[in-house]
Amino acid sequence: MLDLIAHNLAPIMFITVMAMLLLGYPVAFTLAAGGMYFFVAGVELSHISPEIRLFWPLAQANMNRVFDIMRNDTLLAIPFFTFMGLILERSRMAEDLLDTIGQLFGTLRGGLAFAVVLVGALLAATTGVVAASVIAMGLISLPIMMRYNYHPGLAAGTIAASGTLAQIIPPSLVLIVMADQLGRSVGDMYVGAFFPAMIIVVMYCAYIFAITLIKPQWVPALPPEARPLGNGGRSLFVILAIAGALFLSGYYFVFEGLRYETRVVWSALAATIIPYGFALINRAMTLGYLSKMAEQVVIVLIPPLALIFLVLGTIFLGIATPTEGGAMGATGALIMSLMKRRLDRRTLLQALESTAKLATFVMFILIGARVFALTFYGISGDRWVEELMLALPGGKIGFLITVSVIIFILGCFLDFFEIAFIMVPLLAPVAEKLGIDLIWFGVLLGFNLQASFLTPPFGFALFYLRSVAPIKAWHDKTTDRMIEPITTKAIYTGTLPFIIIQIVMLGILIAFPGLVTHYKTDPVMMDQNDINQEINNIGGGGFGLPGSGLSLPGAPNLGEPRDGMPAMPSFGEPAEPAAPGGALPAPGGLPAPGGATGLPNFN
Repeated sequence: MLDLIAHNLAPIMFITVMAMLLLGYPVAFTLAAGGMYFFVAGVELSHISPEIRLFWPLAQANMNRVFDIMRNDTLLAIPFFTFMGLILERSRMAEDLLDTIGQLFGTLRGGLAFAVVLVGALLAATTGVVAASVIAMGLISLPIMMRYNYHPGLAAGTIAASGTLAQIIPPSLVLIVMADQLGRSVGDMYVGAFFPAMIIVVMYCAYIFAITLIKPQWVPALPPEARPLGNGGRSLFVILAIAGALFLSGYYFVFEGLRYETRVVWSALAATIIPYGFALINRAMTLGYLSKMAEQVVIVLIPPLALIFLVLGTIFLGIATPTEGGAMGATGALIMSLMKRRLDRRTLLQALESTAKLATFVMFILIGARVFALTFYGISGDRWVEELMLALPGGKIGFLITVSVIIFILGCFLDFFEIAFIMVPLLAPVAEKLGIDLIWFGVLLGFNLQASFLTPPFGFALFYLRSVAPIKAWHDKTTDRMIEPITTKAIYTGTLPFIIIQIVMLGILIAFPGLVTHYKTDPVMMDQNDINQEINNIGGGGFGLPGSGLSLPGAPNLGEPRDGMPAMPSFGEPAEPAAPGGALPAPGGLPAPGGATGLPNFN
């Protein structure tokens, strides 16, 4: 019996801990307790099975692993982005956006639904928190959509699905955690997820547009009395054209002599600050140059768009790291709240307290996961998972489909932090062995978790919406009539089309990995002066080091070797053996790769 337990200790440990989590025990303590309990069991059984590599002094390694978590700079981005989102939520930015964009699209059928999707994307790019987005839009948009006779299921499904965009649109907390657990750059994860995130937003809008054609009575346009700002499309078009002209003029003429990144930043700043300042002056002095609609759109939309650029633009351009971008975003959120006079001591303390709770929650889960992982790897659990996954039929595609199903099911019961800290470290080595790009793998998991947030009956977004949706008939003062409540069945059925869209998107990502892996092929923008300076620093006016016969990795072969000089190394072909007496040993005294005796091959 002990032999059987010893040889199967890894699956026993994994199944036991997962069962305790599904029963509702606290995640951090379950992981830590499971790791410690099975560590003791593993030490006692280590003499039976050679697969168990645990001994008592190894327990001291847990202290170093905990301190490694505390030294992880990447995780600092989590409290920064959380604080930014909470400040923006409490400054009622979502309310302003929904009211303005709702009136902007109000003349169209489904205008409110389009507004909810677009505001969901904007909130995702600023708050990055699903609960905040779903609850804010549920409180603000759902009563308005029901007031003007939107189909209950469509209204609930649109709000829930749009709120989950915070899972995948940068600066998503999911992507930060995924990048940390996969050992990849958060910036690369953001760049890789950007195009798929925009595609899913377009797919949501396409679904609503299809509903306007098939079931127009489900998505009526707003009546004129519900649009006090009027139309004002002409002046809005003019101000947008001016902003575009300012950006192009700044980029190609005013800031022409600056570096690429600096040109983009200053040109974007000019294109937003000037129209925003003009709109404020137009409102304060009642000049009347802009319509009410154009004035409201500029004043409401430019600050959050500027904040998004401040955070994501600087990260994408390589100016700031995600942690630095998060710090700038938090500072920008405070400034925006102060400008709107919606930041007081109570709001600030509430945001700080909630941020501290979430950061502590993440840290405790991560500490428990490290204790669990030390024991699990010590009993060869990683080899068990690897052998199990590599034995799946279908190779890479079979692995991705199986993992998607597993993560989808677990996402209905566990929080994404728990899945990321437990499952991702076990699956990442297998994905890498199969030749799967880990950024692509992380984005796939992010979209999978987004779908699981919508899946009945345990989707977290459904719970958030149910908590704020009316459960009883209520009297609407605007229309002076009773409005029926939102049933749980309506919420569940309304999300089903969006779940299908998510599954289709997963298939698109698997079929076209280039939508994500384009992050590796983006050209690096370098200034010619910087290149010349690097050449001068090397010396000799060329890429080769004088007298050594070596060449810098990545440098092109600028010509045939001169007489008496060793040949330049080949980039892509096996290195040719050097002449006797001219060969250089490989670094560290080791033989050259592939048995070559010549210069090292810098592939």
